[in-house]
Amino acid sequence: MREGLRHRAVDLAFALAWTLVRRLPERTVSRLFRLAADRTVRRDGRGVRRLRGNLAAVVPGATDAELAALTSAGMRSYLRYWLETFRLPEWTDEEIVGRVRTVNEKLLRDAYAAGQGVICALPHLANYDHAGAWAGLTGMPVSTVAERLRPESLFDRFIAYRKQLGMEVLPLTGGDDDVTAVLAERLRAGGFVCLVADRDLSERGVPVTFFGRPSRMPVGPAALSLKTGAPLIPATLHYEGRDLVITFHDTIEPEGGAARMTQRCADAFAIGIAEHPQDWHMLQRIFLD
Repeated sequence: MREGLRHRAVDLAFALAWTLVRRLPERTVSRLFRLAADRTVRRDGRGVRRLRGNLAAVVPGATDAELAALTSAGMRSYLRYWLETFRLPEWTDEEIVGRVRTVNEKLLRDAYAAGQGVICALPHLANYDHAGAWAGLTGMPVSTVAERLRPESLFDRFIAYRKQLGMEVLPLTGGDDDVTAVLAERLRAGGFVCLVADRDLSERGVPVTFFGRPSRMPVGPAALSLKTGAPLIPATLHYEGRDLVITFHDTIEPEGGAARMTQRCADAFAIGIAEHPQDWHMLQRIFLD
């Protein structure tokens, strides 16, 4: 009973946010979300402590004051992601595309033009939903996978939101179709698959070394690449002013098997995260130690 009430409250809160946040002036909402981020950091709950611990691995030489400042910046970036989530459906196509800048985009476009499909693996950096909407509007519609949320009504809202942005979204669990088979079918048809891949949700991930510490990451992107022949390209994101910057890293060669390919993805993620640690929204446990 109590859990059901809590789920309904969460769903109602998100429904109200999607309605109200998009109606308020952007400057006003941005200020409110920054204040909420700062208040969250002061409360120092479990998510904030986990964020601080994860960032400490990224910047091991930081002083306590520097780590505190980075944690505050990280929470502001995380709340910016949510602000944009609630407002993105109101952006015009021109705004979505115009607020994106890219680095090494030719790597992605050339691979896509070859017609074998492309897999893009990325971590929880900045706003990957914005990146997915940009890809679709610039000629590369995205197929992706979403973690099943509770309550189910909230999960349905997120599916509808990402579909509105032009993405095909498959549930990670509980769907009617085999997710891997569907993604492989999309790739063999020359499609574009994007997978957030810095946190293992299945507990079947492969061991990797990440910032010098043991971790596990999902093997899905590498396994799909080996199964279909589609190239695997890691990407990292960061905010720069009002813009989202997408950096495409070198294609992961199909050498050494899926485990080795996953480690190379982790290495690429680490490069992007180390350059922009404040935009890594990792409030969950990721390091095994």
